[in-house]
Amino acid sequence: MKIDCLVAEIGSTTTIVNAFNLKKQPTFLGRGMAQTTVEADVNLGLREAIEDLKNNLGVKQITYDELFASSSAAGGLRLTVHGLVYEMTARAAKEAALNAGANIHFLTANLLEDDQIEKIKSVDPNIVIIAGGTNYGEKETAYQNLLKVIPLNKPIIYTGNIANHDRIKKLSNPSIKIVDNVYPRVDDFNILPLREAIYETFSENIIHAKGMSDVKKMVQGNIIPTPGAVMDATLLCAEMINGVMTIDVGGATTDIHSVSEPKPVYAKFNEGEPKFKRTVEGDLGIYVNREYVVKSFRKDELENKLNLTAEEIDELIKKEPFIPQSKPGKKLMYALTKQCVEQALNRHIGDLKRVYTTNGLKVIPEGRDTSQVKIVCLTGGALLYMDNAEKIVTDYFFKQQTKLIPDSQVLILKDHDYIFASIGVLSHVYKEEAKILLKKTLRWEG
Repeated sequence: MKIDCLVAEIGSTTTIVNAFNLKKQPTFLGRGMAQTTVEADVNLGLREAIEDLKNNLGVKQITYDELFASSSAAGGLRLTVHGLVYEMTARAAKEAALNAGANIHFLTANLLEDDQIEKIKSVDPNIVIIAGGTNYGEKETAYQNLLKVIPLNKPIIYTGNIANHDRIKKLSNPSIKIVDNVYPRVDDFNILPLREAIYETFSENIIHAKGMSDVKKMVQGNIIPTPGAVMDATLLCAEMINGVMTIDVGGATTDIHSVSEPKPVYAKFNEGEPKFKRTVEGDLGIYVNREYVVKSFRKDELENKLNLTAEEIDELIKKEPFIPQSKPGKKLMYALTKQCVEQALNRHIGDLKRVYTTNGLKVIPEGRDTSQVKIVCLTGGALLYMDNAEKIVTDYFFKQQTKLIPDSQVLILKDHDYIFASIGVLSHVYKEEAKILLKKTLRWEG
């Protein structure tokens, strides 16, 4: 069987291969899955996933023109970020890193101290991000921080004051990549150059799983961090409609991606906020981290919801697989997924705050304004493998009194084919075809 392209998603536990024809009418053909063989050779898992794809398509042979890939194997993308002022350059670099699909393990502001260098060593990041200083403003902190992290022998991306570019180039250090300042002027987030550099550096240096170098030779373009690919699909959707949010509940984390402008009346309170934002909640996952989610419920709350004892719930948690099989297991997974979504949305979305001023009581927005979001996309196995997942989101919105949530007309659409990350990968090369596939998987007629 002749196929235009395959997109592999190489995770820490599972490798997925999605097949697409892109000519004439872009179509998702099917998928294959296999266990990721990180300890042995990820190529084995990739080949087994392709074999599974053959079986699912009912064919004996597959040929394809192109192979693309994303990966979260070998622990995903770990970053440390170091800026000048937390609310300015450090925050700008943090937002760019999160939007590229990274997990930020350490964030600092101002000059790095010896104990912080030791912390960076203990984190063992894949990439170190150095930011600091608006263009032609303060430049010494970022430069000194750069010098302090060079001996760590890690890939470094410098995204600070451009006044340092010449002297950094004179260092002639191949581990340093220089990009445009992520915060060139006050209240100006310049995220895209750093985001692209993170993708490139990830593909060039990061993937340490055995056999990944061979996969890199097979694929076209960069291997993209899988969470970054989900943001790419969200950005693609935002090109078709202004205001998009994606909720991705997985086994280890819950990620919220949003691309939206604030309500005009609140715009002055959101100066400097990036248009697109990703938050990743490492304590909210319904498989790897399900015990933490259980602990987040109030006393006896989960027992009452499930009509089970604490002991029975503990037994379910230990035995029930990611895709629940039993009726009590399905009720448990629904409750855990609902808790993950609600907690993650609480952290992502801002609030209206009552503030007393010299002119009396005022209500002002604080945090992310998602009131202009028109579409909420649901992806991730936890949401896609359950019935009535949309109700989790509508229930959350209905209960909110002060959160800056979308209005009641918002569309809530599921990634029915479970190809959101693959669409994000394809959008780098086949943008128009990816848009068609996106509308198909969301069953979106708009």
